[in-house]
Amino acid sequence: MKVFLDDERATPEGWVRVFWPDEAIALLQTGEVEEISLDHDLGDDTRGTGYDVVIWLENEVAMHGLKPPVIHVHSANPPARAQMEQGVLAIQRLANR
Repeated sequence: MKVFLDDERATPEGWVRVFWPDEAIALLQTGEVEEISLDHDLGDDTRGTGYDVVIWLENEVAMHGLKPPVIHVHSANPPARAQMEQGVLAIQRLANR
């Protein structure tokens, strides 16, 4: 399964659309997500951001040995995108040790 977390952009064909981090995490917990693409700003920061998914993934990889999916960041927010990409690099380092 390919998961697309975004509040505004059109969902690419063949991807499952979610609007909130908890929805993305619920799908990740199934173990069936092969690829995920994350936006940062989702319209209501009290419900979370795409970075929350990165933090969750990093914790699961570090603490429970989760094999992470391929992770893309498609946020248009430059500072948030950079932060998320650093998290993705950390996930990849943890997964490859």
